[in-house]
Amino acid sequence: MNSIQFENVSKSFGKTKIINKLNMEIKKGERMILLGPSGCGKSTILRMISGLETVTEGKLYLNGNVANDIDSGDRSIAMVFQNYALFPHMTIDENVGYGLRINKVAKGEVKKKVAQAVDILGLTGLENRYPKELSGGQRQRVALARALVKSSDFFLLDEPLSNLDAQLRGQARKELVKIHEMYNQTFIYVTHDQIEAMTIGHRIALMNQGDLQMLDTPHNVYHRPANIFVATFIGSPSMNIITAKLDGRILHLGEQEVELPDMWLRQINQSDVKSIKLGIRPEDVTLSNTKSVVSMPVKVKYVEDYGNRVGYYFDLEEEVVSIMADNIFSMGDTVYWNIKPEKLHFFDAETTNSLGYPQEIL
Repeated sequence: MNSIQFENVSKSFGKTKIINKLNMEIKKGERMILLGPSGCGKSTILRMISGLETVTEGKLYLNGNVANDIDSGDRSIAMVFQNYALFPHMTIDENVGYGLRINKVAKGEVKKKVAQAVDILGLTGLENRYPKELSGGQRQRVALARALVKSSDFFLLDEPLSNLDAQLRGQARKELVKIHEMYNQTFIYVTHDQIEAMTIGHRIALMNQGDLQMLDTPHNVYHRPANIFVATFIGSPSMNIITAKLDGRILHLGEQEVELPDMWLRQINQSDVKSIKLGIRPEDVTLSNTKSVVSMPVKVKYVEDYGNRVGYYFDLEEEVVSIMADNIFSMGDTVYWNIKPEKLHFFDAETTNSLGYPQEIL
């Protein structure tokens, strides 16, 4: 049974529609990431699951039951917010056990569960401190411990790591995965951070302007994007999207031409589209000093040194960036690049949807 199911769910605030006919299933025990730009509706989805927002249209199912009218307190939900929402006048011990105490759990059981959560999250010895006496990373762990002790069916997290620095976020990601593997709750995590989405999630639901753009594994979202929005949202720098024209078997990219192999010709022709765009990830644009029979000359117009890699920018119809490990070219250099057929992506220029992939490279 699917743990959570959205059936044509819409959410509006007045005349403004935030979520548009969402159909999505979240499997029991999986880590689902809700990803997208600010204002895309991802936090609204989380709040509808929790009961903090009502469903305007459609049906929301929790464990097979319609949950539209179920009170938030009856949904077996544990939630961690971006600002942690700790009680400043309570000690860590009191904060972690608060939800259990108000639900009349026996004192001995509260003590046992709090001690277990505190130990798991590395807070032992801090039980009698107050939130103001803790670092940001420690407060984040307290918020996770408070959610953890509830042993709820659904573990909801709304950008819980956004207030931490980069090093602490890396540590916290590992802790979250370990916690989930221990308790195996259905885990729904809102973020705008691609790294969090790719490293934490079993699957990613990528939203934009209230619409679900793609729901798939991190690998497929990155390597087999459903449309241009997905292709350009995931990855840094994002995928190069180049206006292309196909004439017979010759692909025209600005003033440059390349002969496409049969597998891509079949794929494009069976799609019956009027105009296409070519997509290629920056790390798949390989540049060389050496000219070959199939290489194309370009002039480097800008160089970015990222420390462990270098970005080389050049122009076709649009600006293209190549990401390489070595700093070997300079601005103004003429270099050569080859298209690798197995690394290409093609999209319908009108609908922006992917044309799919030949069987040879699936």
